[in-house]
Order: sequence, then structure tokens, then C-alpha cells
Amino acid sequence: MRGTFVNTLCDIARQDERIVLLTGDLGFTVLEPFREAHPKRFYNVGVAEQNMVGIATGLAEAGLIPFCYSIGTFASLRPFEFIRNGPVLHHLPVRIVGLGAGFEYGTAGTTHFSLEDIGVLRTQPGLDIIAPADFEQTRSALLDTWSADGPIYYRLGKDDRNTMPGLEGRFARGRAQKVRDGDDLLIFTCGPISLEVAAAADQLAREGIESRVVVVASVSPAPEKDIVEALSGHRVALVVETHYTTGGLGSLLSEVVAEQGLGARIVRLGVRKSAHGRSGSPAHMYARHGLDKAGIVKSAHQLLTAARG
Repeated sequence: MRGTFVNTLCDIARQDERIVLLTGDLGFTVLEPFREAHPKRFYNVGVAEQNMVGIATGLAEAGLIPFCYSIGTFASLRPFEFIRNGPVLHHLPVRIVGLGAGFEYGTAGTTHFSLEDIGVLRTQPGLDIIAPADFEQTRSALLDTWSADGPIYYRLGKDDRNTMPGLEGRFARGRAQKVRDGDDLLIFTCGPISLEVAAAADQLAREGIESRVVVVASVSPAPEKDIVEALSGHRVALVVETHYTTGGLGSLLSEVVAEQGLGARIVRLGVRKSAHGRSGSPAHMYARHGLDKAGIVKSAHQLLTAARG
């Protein structure tokens, strides 16, 4: 996703001189295409994410469209007050780009796990949150939103090779995308973990269980209409995300169910406990937290058994 993001941003920058890219001393071997194509619009501000957002706020106030690039935790948590007091309160087109959704920087340790970024940023009205499932949707989302009014947080992974079956890059702000149909189970997901969901849905299908899979890349503004429509034909739904179960996509779905008075049960499959110093590859961390294909299949069986009971 990160390579696709940079290449797409280069394409946009050739058309619009307002595009500026800032990095918090990260992105080496990734950001070079932009730096080489637009050297006067590229700034490495150093390990200073708060200053990066402050600078971007000033650039946006001056009429530019700045993109701030860093690892998800550093892009969202360190400068949170600056995001709130700058682009959010002044409704400025600052773009925060958080890399390594969930456990994608797993070997770097717990400080690099992006497990609360959605929950923290979702508290801010007017801040769009976009979590693409694959690199094709990343490009579509960026092309669809880069010129929008107000601030945006892009939650990206690193995979520029694999795609979500049935998605075909589709994205629309405030909408969800159905990528698979089935009457037995409803699964909502977002971000790179969607590929594990696809593999789990394939396994369930081989067992005679057909799943409807919905990708919610536009976390904010929330696709409430699509969520309600998907839930109308299901009594239970499983939400799979690489995020703490508090505040993320599962919480969003629960809020919609409560506010709309829907009779559906939401089961959140996410991260329920701290890593406590544990680190490892994304695959290892998925398995530890029941977010790999096997874990998703197991949770689906448990949910369906409980529903039948």
C-alpha cells in the first residue's frame, strides 16, 4: 500500500502544485519517487511528529495540501493535540498518513503496534478516517479524497502485491463495499486483515458456510446506510479488525446497531489484551490474537453455534 500511495501521490502532485509531503524521518526506500520528482515540496522534519503536524497546519492555512507521513502510532498519538487544535478545529486539508496498520511493524515491538489509532481519532468530528483493504483500494481512496475539504487520516498497510478478492479497488467516501455474498454469516472488516478474512471465508465455504463479507474502508464518515442494509438480513455479525476491540470498527458497528434500534448481535474479533512486550511478524501476532484464518474460522463457528442455541 505504501508504494502505491507514494506513486499515486506523485501522479496527483504533477497535476496540482499544492501537494506537499512531510515525513517524520521515515519512509526511506519508499518516499524517494516523490522527493526526486518534487524536491521543493518534500520536507523531512525529523523525529518531531508534533512539529510536523504544526508545520502542515500552517501550510494548509497558506493554501497548500500537506501530507504527513509516519508510522501509525507516531502519526496519530504523538501529535493528537496538534491534530485536534490545528486541522480539526480549523477544518484544514491536512492529511495524516499512518503506516503499519495493526501489527504490520510487529518485529519492531509494541511501541510500533497501531492498535488504538482509529479509536483515538474517531473522537474528532470532521476528521475522515480511511482504512483501505489493499493497494488497489488505497489508490482509489486517495484519488477520491485527496482534494476534499477538511482533514483526513489514511490508515495504510505495507503490502503492494496482494488484493482483496471481489473488491477490485472500489471505494467511495461514506460507503461500504460488499465483496462476497452469503446467508449464513455476516463479516465486517477493514484494512490489511481483510485478506485473512477472505481466506477464512473460503475455508468456511468449503465447510458449507457461506459468508457475506463487507469492507468498511470509510470508517469516518461511517457508511451507516450500508451497515444497516447489510445487518437487515442477519441476526449476528462478526467484526474482524487489527485494533483494540474498544473504539474501532466493532465499536462503530455497535453504535449503529444501538442508535438505529437494530435487533442484531455484534461480536468483535480484535485485540483484547496488551501485547505485554510480545513482538513478532504480523502472521505470528495474528495467530496469537486469533486474527489469522484459523482464528477467524474458529470464532465464526462459535458465533454460529451460539446463535443456533
